[in-house]
Amino acid sequence: MNTVKAEAPHSLPKPLFSYRKYWAKRFGTAPFLPMSRAEMDALGWDSCDVILVTGDAYIDHPSFGMALIGRLLEAQGFRVGIISQPDWHSADAFRALGKPNLYFGVTAGNMDSMVNRYTSDRKIRSDDAYTPNAEPNKRPDRAVVVYAQRCREAFPDTNVILGSIEASLRRIAHYDYWSDKVRRSVLPDSKADLLLFGNAERALVELTHRLAAGEKISEIRDLRGTGFMAPRGWLPGRDWVEMDSTEVDAPGPLIRHADPYAMEPETGSGAACGEAPGKKAGNAADGAQVIQLTRRPKLDRARTAIRLPSYEQVLADPVLYAHASRTFHLESNPGNARALVQGHGERDVWLNPPPIPLTTAEMDGVYAAPFQRRPHPAYGDAKIPAFEMIRFSINIMRGCFGGCTFCSITEHEGRIIQSRSEESVLHEIEEIRDKTPDFTGIISDLGGPTANMYRLACKDPKIEASCRRLSCVFPDICPQMNTDHAPLVSLYRKARAIKGVKKIQISSGLRYDLAVRNPEYVKELVTHHVGGYLKIAPEHTEEGPLAHMMKPAIGSYDKFKAMFEKYSREAGKEQYLIPYFIAAHPGTTDLDMVNLALWLKANNFRLDQVQTFLPTPMALATAMYHSQRNPLKKVGRDSETVETVRVSRMRKLHKAFLRYHDPNNWPMLRDALREMGRADLIGNGKKHLIPSFQPVGTGEGRRCAGSRPAKPAPRAPGRAPKPVARAPKPGGRR
Repeated sequence: MNTVKAEAPHSLPKPLFSYRKYWAKRFGTAPFLPMSRAEMDALGWDSCDVILVTGDAYIDHPSFGMALIGRLLEAQGFRVGIISQPDWHSADAFRALGKPNLYFGVTAGNMDSMVNRYTSDRKIRSDDAYTPNAEPNKRPDRAVVVYAQRCREAFPDTNVILGSIEASLRRIAHYDYWSDKVRRSVLPDSKADLLLFGNAERALVELTHRLAAGEKISEIRDLRGTGFMAPRGWLPGRDWVEMDSTEVDAPGPLIRHADPYAMEPETGSGAACGEAPGKKAGNAADGAQVIQLTRRPKLDRARTAIRLPSYEQVLADPVLYAHASRTFHLESNPGNARALVQGHGERDVWLNPPPIPLTTAEMDGVYAAPFQRRPHPAYGDAKIPAFEMIRFSINIMRGCFGGCTFCSITEHEGRIIQSRSEESVLHEIEEIRDKTPDFTGIISDLGGPTANMYRLACKDPKIEASCRRLSCVFPDICPQMNTDHAPLVSLYRKARAIKGVKKIQISSGLRYDLAVRNPEYVKELVTHHVGGYLKIAPEHTEEGPLAHMMKPAIGSYDKFKAMFEKYSREAGKEQYLIPYFIAAHPGTTDLDMVNLALWLKANNFRLDQVQTFLPTPMALATAMYHSQRNPLKKVGRDSETVETVRVSRMRKLHKAFLRYHDPNNWPMLRDALREMGRADLIGNGKKHLIPSFQPVGTGEGRRCAGSRPAKPAPRAPGRAPKPVARAPKPGGRR
């Protein structure tokens, strides 16, 4: 058995910029990280130490992962090359820069490749925002697996490391919406040596220096935020202990049944329904065998691994899948998370605990690299939509403690907010002003995954390190959460005061349940930082869907709306809220969608672009969709089932309710309302949801009997203009 050093969960990691720089620092800083041998020759390089392979166009801007990581490694002294959107049909494109001295770093890009290429209806997209001129089909399905295999084919003896959001979200067995089945971790499929998940700066910098010092990648097993394949039953040392996941979150009644949840008496960790340890669980009168439970001694979390149900088990059993998902999310806090193990055939996928978040000084250092803030010159005058959208925006923080079940930010970036300093953000604004072509004085965003979580954190670091809540704001905002927006208000004011800056817009999604606790922030935002429209995401109006999303009740939206309108009037501005909603989310009934449509009509909202729930890998809502169980609670055979809209026709119906005003949807909605016994909502009056007539050329292409053409509906005073489609945001939620 190999023995490796185990890092205690609360030990301080080595500062990111304290390593001795690699000898190749003598070559200096590259104007752009090279994408060709000619560029390498111009820099005086005979080889690259690291080659990053990405599914995106190479844009030297901190909003793009390959640039952020590449520049960070360059700052450590390493020579970094980029292979962008290679032809994956052979290994030739992967030999373009030669063999890397240390490793290939493989990334699908800023988005999961399947989310990037397909819609929620499983239709292939006609464009790609991360490609020059939005050209489609420049990346393969499941890109990290394909790219890694080609890297291995090009240079069989070279180290291959996976990273990016795609690798993070597919690091264990996961439900894949596009193939409608549970797939293995990308580690065994890609044949990669190591997988880095989350924001991987710490692990990547340490790993690169250790490889440069001569360590073998097969012996590096102690890095937080990494995953690898191991022999079945492998442990890092003799003082390590393995626990079954049912001991972490006992699923269902602790009564023996002939099913995979059966638990041995000596390994039980608690009693059913809050009973004291050692007390009998269940009802012996029904003839069931009652298990006496005993607690095992408290274990060292730093040397404990939790065994999840194997790939084969979760493939065969959706309930076990939901249990594994719940356990995975309970072990996501860097302060108390334990290693996770999941069997894949005769081997294990081993996941070390999540990375320790970066300090403010380290975040500042990462963003201080000499980015050119534009695409590589090889693209010429081609337009790259994702770059056009964020070229004048600034990331001020990362992470999100909202815990929305449909969102993948938590699984990737974590719940702990990592914020940059005021000085760092203000300096970047000046860099944009002085160096970015076509800057007109407007900063398009100061934000991140959420606009208003800057510098928000738990009041007590000890509580933060031990907390296992899935959200800090659901069902209510935790009393230990500091919700003071004063630092963000200060940043806004100083940013506006910079010479040459005309306006600072806020485009990131706003967490309005936090904002209403800070009237000064709402006033500052509405008065100075709304460009006519402000997007927020209630996602729904009904209690059932909102509870399964872990989103606040619609009352929070009403409070924010009142404040927004009040401060807009005081500022003498005509401004609108643009709310976003999700159709067909787990936990949503047809009646929920009817009520949402009625709410939209009552509030004069006519949505142009709407979103149907897309099950992304490893999200809690995806576990609900696949298993029809609720992993927000203990999962068992007899636990509540979740209303799940899986049939394409029903998904289209839920989407149609969001666009109740579209005549093309009226035939479908009429049929549905009649089936639901709500024909009272069909008619030509104000109280009706949809009319009884059908305009010529819409819907089924014919009028209903006795119908007449509809007159254009007058625009209601104060009605919000139709919202435009949301473009894909680099590193964003969807």
